Amino acid sequence: MPSSATGEGRGVEPRRRVCVFTGSSSGARAEYRTVAQELGRELAARGYGLVYGGARVGLMGALADSVLAAGGFVSGVIPEALMTKEVAHPGLSDLQVVASMHARKQRMADLADAFIALPGGLGTLDELFEILTWAQLGLHARPCGVLNVAGYFDPLLALLDRATAERFMTAEHRAMLLVDERPDRLLERFLRYQAPHVQKWIDRDQT
Repeated sequence: MPSSATGEGRGVEPRRRVCVFTGSSSGARAEYRTVAQELGRELAARGYGLVYGGARVGLMGALADSVLAAGGFVSGVIPEALMTKEVAHPGLSDLQVVASMHARKQRMADLADAFIALPGGLGTLDELFEILTWAQLGLHARPCGVLNVAGYFDPLLALLDRATAERFMTAEHRAMLLVDERPDRLLERFLRYQAPHVQKWIDRDQT
């Protein structure tokens, strides 16, 4: 079980939460931070809580700060190893300290009703692909999306298209990943999302 360290208790605990994966760096473009902050304000305005990796640095910190500044609720989940490096955000509504990176991803998934990726590096991509894989396997039916700021995810989306064309992925599973440039539009699309009901395996019965 994770331990819990409560921050300043800001915001009213929400009925629904959105998990956001993003970078612990700010990236090369000012637009990345701008959209992270827009997403934070949009989540708070809709009464959605934020679930994220618990850090105070980079886009992660900018996102959390924007939710808190708008009166929203932020749940952070951080491994013990990163707590000791003092990157944990000190002012969250709720901060849960877990034993490992694996436990962090599981706890974030357990808390969330939907998932969004903003620009980020290896950790962001790892988290996004794991949650998409779980959806492909039918382990959850919650919406997943990316905010494609300044075309950041274009190469990734092209790779997914290639995987579909080469029959490593069904078109239905390719369509699970919702894409938009604006937080408000992506969240509206989440409300209409229906998970596909097709098996993962292509050519399963062929030898």
